[in-house]
Amino acid sequence: MSEDVLDNPARAALLGPHAHFAERHGQVLRYPRDMSPFVSLPDAPDDGTWRDLAEFFGPGAEVALSGLRGATPPGWDIVMDGTGVQLVDDGIAAAPDAEAVPLGAADVPEMLALVARTRPGPFLPRTVELGTYLGIRRNGELIAMAGERLHPPGWTEISAVCTDAAHRGQGLATRLVHAVAAGIRDRGETPFMHAAASNTTAIRLYLSLGFRLRKQTRFVQLRIPAGALAGQA
Repeated sequence: MSEDVLDNPARAALLGPHAHFAERHGQVLRYPRDMSPFVSLPDAPDDGTWRDLAEFFGPGAEVALSGLRGATPPGWDIVMDGTGVQLVDDGIAAAPDAEAVPLGAADVPEMLALVARTRPGPFLPRTVELGTYLGIRRNGELIAMAGERLHPPGWTEISAVCTDAAHRGQGLATRLVHAVAAGIRDRGETPFMHAAASNTTAIRLYLSLGFRLRKQTRFVQLRIPAGALAGQA
């Protein structure tokens, strides 16, 4: 299976299995704002692409770009420029978990609360619609979860892996990653993941589970300049 679609996974997803979620202006694609912050440009954005982006969001807006390569236009402020890693399945011991239960719209308030406490990365009110999310409860309380986010053809990203601080050290994250991976494999697809390069603890865990490091990634948040629509970008 080709790994090329993972070079710009948000775009591959929005042009493929997640096309029904895509909002588009010219060459720019994005998920709904309450689903995912990711905005996707072509692999080699040109002047027209940057103008499409400015028209789509408006001067002064801050935009989170996934899969960006190369330089940004002069005058576009880089608000945040982060380095991450992308990992792909290289022999995960995927298996269902009897304690892992599906999570849906009714669980979103608890999911958002868990994310706020653990900060695994972006998770918004409609993120749960992107794929299957599984959770583990104790005494009725949601204490751990993981699920599916980006969905390029043939691949599914495992994301939002988090465990409440009071329940860490019990292997819950490992069990949930295995369970989500099992569902992905059952569809004939391959799991992959992203992590911040600084999150060495998570990276070590994912490597120990059977992922391999594929590449470094870049996540950039830009502020569109006031003159972008007047040809000053």
